[in-house]
Amino acid sequence: MIIETGHYALVLAFALSLVLSTIPLWGVVTRDPVLMGVARPAAFAMTGFAALSYLALTWAYVTSDFSVFNVLQNSHSTKPFMYRISGVWANHEGSMLLWVLILAVFAALIAWRGRHMPQRLLSGVLAVQGSVAAAFFLFILATSNPFSRVVPAPFEGEGLNPLLQDPGLAIHPPLLYLGYVGFSVAFSFAVGALIEGRIDAVWARFVRPWTLTAWIFLTLGISMGSYWAYYELGWGGWWFWDPVENASLMPWLAGTALLHSTIVMEKRDALKVWTILLSILTFSLSLMGTFLVRSGVLTSVHAFATDPTRGVFILMILIFFIGGSLALFAWRAQTLRQGGLFAPISREGGLVLNNLFLSAICATVFVGTLYPLALEAVTGWIDPTNPSKISVGPPFFNATFLPLAVPLLLAVPFGQALAWKRGDLLAVTQRLVFAGAAAVVITILTFAYTYGGPVAAPLGVGLGAWLILGSINDIVTRSWRSGATLSTVLARAAGLPRSAWGSAIAHAGLGVSCIGIAATVWGVERITALKPGEKTELAAYTVMLDGVFPRQGPDYRETVARLRIFSDGQEIGVIEPGRRVFAVRTMPTTEAGLMTVGLGQIYASVADIEPDGRVGLRIYWKPLVLLIWLGSVVMALGGALSLLDRRARVGAPVRARAPVPAPAE
Repeated sequence: MIIETGHYALVLAFALSLVLSTIPLWGVVTRDPVLMGVARPAAFAMTGFAALSYLALTWAYVTSDFSVFNVLQNSHSTKPFMYRISGVWANHEGSMLLWVLILAVFAALIAWRGRHMPQRLLSGVLAVQGSVAAAFFLFILATSNPFSRVVPAPFEGEGLNPLLQDPGLAIHPPLLYLGYVGFSVAFSFAVGALIEGRIDAVWARFVRPWTLTAWIFLTLGISMGSYWAYYELGWGGWWFWDPVENASLMPWLAGTALLHSTIVMEKRDALKVWTILLSILTFSLSLMGTFLVRSGVLTSVHAFATDPTRGVFILMILIFFIGGSLALFAWRAQTLRQGGLFAPISREGGLVLNNLFLSAICATVFVGTLYPLALEAVTGWIDPTNPSKISVGPPFFNATFLPLAVPLLLAVPFGQALAWKRGDLLAVTQRLVFAGAAAVVITILTFAYTYGGPVAAPLGVGLGAWLILGSINDIVTRSWRSGATLSTVLARAAGLPRSAWGSAIAHAGLGVSCIGIAATVWGVERITALKPGEKTELAAYTVMLDGVFPRQGPDYRETVARLRIFSDGQEIGVIEPGRRVFAVRTMPTTEAGLMTVGLGQIYASVADIEPDGRVGLRIYWKPLVLLIWLGSVVMALGGALSLLDRRARVGAPVRARAPVPAPAE
């Protein structure tokens, strides 16, 4: 009965999404406040039924109800409780239900937070949000029903994909979806504003917190996914330019540009056309990522679906929303009033340059990701007997990404230091002399310390230091005045807007990640085979195989190699890489062993175990590798601090009504 209730709630949520997408929109067109008043209660009701549907599916997983086909395919009675919960979204149908639930929750949050918004804008935004929800509710009901029954019900399920039975994958998808779907709010605001014909600084003040929230979650989601791939897949890398990885990177790049554009709009009422276009493109890239993962056009450890009919349905959704929004933009763009003017050398000009670089980087990733698919489709259609297979991998992306990313990162501290409207580049350069000199010294010292190694790595460390020191310089120059005492300077720093601190921290976090990425080239790798008691050298460490032993998990058997780590003759720790075989799917997986030493890690994975007792091992020393993910966390913390800024929490100003004159006595 609970399953049928969940299915019925899903149908009701779809019906309410149709109400939300049509009646308030007609109210906007006819300026009928009664029809527009339907928007907020419809958004709340749609979210309530979507949540009820999701809870019903979760209940089926928790109770191991194998009469539900989705549970049968992705669960087992011996699966740990945590993975029963995460198993709800670790498959195509459940993940799409979570996707649309998050979309509905964002609609409810807009309705709740939008009490002070102009009614026409709020109704238009919720109508667009409802239309996106309606499309995906229909997609789930028509092609991906998570409540399909199996008769008769089997006694046991088929189990979860072992690669997904991991804490990282329990966290990664919800964070990623909060980022993907969060950008739907900016999209809805853009389309709603185009329908209403009003786009100004007030609009930007409403949009910026939602954009920043989505950016924070997407940053954390990408970082968590990268760390999961690093330790779970056993190859020791943190980024492979996999097409599905790129599908999450592209909306992050476009969303970063959008975030900076909304700042300019809010401050200077400028870049209106650019901001609206980025709002549309960012969510379009999020939809494209959904298409790539679920269409069957990609084979990846990240991909869920291989059913082409689902891909066609999502492709139709893409064409409708992307094509429709771009057509509306083309129709209304000429009516957008020009905003505030600014000189090329100014904070606004720096943000425009930032956006141009980010857009160019996003375009290179887009081309590199989709070109092989497009070429294969075309050549396969022309000559089915000889379809071309090409691969665009790290060499292409490194050759196109880095030449655009490096000048962008070099320009960031200048953009932070320039004044609004008109800046003085010479004065900014003078203020950044100390930061630049310190970064050069750090580069030289790093090069001397690693002499004989890769030349580019010290330059990467220097670039990261430049970003960190430039962020510190931004706070210092805002707080310091000639002749001021230390207490006065600290008081000024404490009194700076949280958005100023947040921006500086986020840019410093980017510098931290740059240092971690640059340091990866100094890693040491050993591929060896050891018998118990034998040793191998790894950089400044000695690794000894202590032995091999079996271990029983809740739903798997594991063969573990115990490795003892020595430094200067002293044992500093033990790591236990292994290979697991899950009883239900009989699928082996590699479990890496990790030991953190400072900001670096010793990483080991088991390749195979020979009949003579030798264990094939792949062992790495990865200096400063944790800085890659630590930097992303710092970036997200900076974004969260900006989100706490008073201007992000206070509603846009509403023009006061003229006082009514007192009646004459």
